Amino acid sequence: MGYVCPVCEDPQADGHHLANHLAFTAMLGDDDHEAWLDDTVPDWADTDPDELAPRVTDHAESGEFPQLFEDTTDGTGHTHDHGQSPVDGLDGVAPADPSALEGGREETADVIAEARELTRRRRENAAGEDESETESGQ
Repeated sequence: MGYVCPVCEDPQADGHHLANHLAFTAMLGDDDHEAWLDDTVPDWADTDPDELAPRVTDHAESGEFPQLFEDTTDGTGHTHDHGQSPVDGLDGVAPADPSALEGGREETADVIAEARELTRRRRENAAGEDESETESGQ
């Protein structure tokens, strides 16, 4: 038996999937899912899926949702071959000249060098802050 997400109404295969859906969606920044969890299961962030599942399924509508996996069926009438190749519609367009891309290597090296320098400075600053805290007794 599956459950409907009480926030977005997405069907989930079971309570474990519902718990994961709610938690992952909340952690990925969806305010509605996070607010629902905060209101319904205040300690949700410290709860594993096995503990969270029964607590969220009490508030979710249950139902039967058929599972369909494309690799285990004879097909659904939809194929992924849409009759296009990677170059369809690009008639007369030449591929990029590889030599035109070489300038990017120098730019990449510059960016990496700058990142290393910023990291070095950050570490120096952090070390200086640690020494200040030690000297001041914090």
